[in-house]
Amino acid sequence: MADYKSQSVMGSQEGLKFNCIITGAGGFVGQALAASLLADPLVSKLTLTDVFEPDVPQTKSRSSVETRCLEADLTSLETCQSLFTPDINLIYLLHGIMSGAAEANLELGLQVNIDSTRQILDILRQTNPGVKVIYPSSLAVYGPPATPTTRITELNAPVPGSSYGAQKHICETLLDDYSRRGLLDGRICRLPTVTVRPGKPTGAASSFASGIFREPLKREKSILPVSTDLEIWICSPRTVVKNLIIARDIPKENFPGTRIVNIPGVTVTIREMLDALKAVAGDEALKLVEEKRDKATEKIVLSWPTRLDISRAKALGFAEDGTLANTIKEYIDDYGTKTS
Repeated sequence: MADYKSQSVMGSQEGLKFNCIITGAGGFVGQALAASLLADPLVSKLTLTDVFEPDVPQTKSRSSVETRCLEADLTSLETCQSLFTPDINLIYLLHGIMSGAAEANLELGLQVNIDSTRQILDILRQTNPGVKVIYPSSLAVYGPPATPTTRITELNAPVPGSSYGAQKHICETLLDDYSRRGLLDGRICRLPTVTVRPGKPTGAASSFASGIFREPLKREKSILPVSTDLEIWICSPRTVVKNLIIARDIPKENFPGTRIVNIPGVTVTIREMLDALKAVAGDEALKLVEEKRDKATEKIVLSWPTRLDISRAKALGFAEDGTLANTIKEYIDDYGTKTS
């Protein structure tokens, strides 16, 4: 994974070093973000937490960042109080139960996606008021657009079509209000579907969007549970990580009103994704994708918008995403493939 250093002028924060914690750091985005922060001269300390002890990601050069990795149950008040101490000045809240899993298990989704997040925010506003909190949210908060071509802005009323989207929206609203009151300094990033993710399939309804590339590139079969005509709003891993770091460096004065931002992505059809796979890896890879419709998965994915207005993100300095072909090339460069 490429390293992305801060590109912003820190202004009044010049000389500030970040003591950062990433929750959900054992996941793909957490590991990629951690790798970039380990190469960032503005970061002095980094704590990585998950339900298991996460790894320290490899970097191109030796990092001077003081790092610790901890197994942590964030539903435990005592654990959160020990983790989120006053010396922490940057928090990335990446932990959560993903879309498909949250739909299948409501109680677990409520406990992890809402209760633990509120617990952390309440601890922070009391022990570390005004601290910077980056919260990766999701396009799943919106629900389906009025028409297929409707472009969704941050001012569109969320009508989530899944429990995951509802849970994300609840936490967004809480962090946005705490930021309005000056209790915390939140940055709420509504992410596109991130593809291509390395590793194993996840509990996300959108897991197939990575699987139809990742597994065939390893000469393994992959199940496609949705129509090839379906459209989806996606973004490359490199762009997501870059924008999560950009979110940190934007002065809070640049966020009039809401702290919510639609993070840039691109609209593609599943057919276009399959065509891109064929272009990179040939017919043999394409034959490894088996179309097997799953109504539950398709229902969730169809509830997501496919065209988002990113004018606010561009004005704030967030990076736009590249082409699908470039995304696949980046994945192969970063994680390799067994096709050769």
